[in-house]
Amino acid sequence: MISRFIRGKVYVFIDAENLFYSQRNLGWRISYEKLMDYFKRECGEKTRCFVYKGVDENNTGQKRFLDMLDINGYILRTKVVKIIKNPNGKNKWKGNLDIELALEMIGLKDRYNTAVLISGDSDFAIVLDQLKQAGKNVIVMSTRGRVAKELLERAKYIDLRKLKNKIAQ
Repeated sequence: MISRFIRGKVYVFIDAENLFYSQRNLGWRISYEKLMDYFKRECGEKTRCFVYKGVDENNTGQKRFLDMLDINGYILRTKVVKIIKNPNGKNKWKGNLDIELALEMIGLKDRYNTAVLISGDSDFAIVLDQLKQAGKNVIVMSTRGRVAKELLERAKYIDLRKLKNKIAQ
């Protein structure tokens, strides 16, 4: 499906937290193994997939997840989450890598022709504008209800629901 929208070498940039919350809307879980197979099949073997994820160093389940991503060929970009106390005394986990993802999309732009962003976050709109100005093809993958209109206005959009039979666990 995505192959008809790509041009040249493809780099995929995955906002892991955004994708995690998208799965709640989907009602099914994505198999990262199948997702990688899908991109290799549709976009070519030289496709590079980057995953940006905040990590809790004490979470062994998360460690297994990151190991699985590494084994399946994903390029991991991580940082340790911070625990911030709210005024009401509750802890909030903070591990956003949006700026790292944005900077890398721009920094690597001379190495690819098509960028696939798996996120629905409107913060990436300016990045998509810059990539398009540089002549890059841009595709956004997310789910309805989790994708900002600013992204829909700037890129070809593919709803993950359409890929369920190819990428679901």
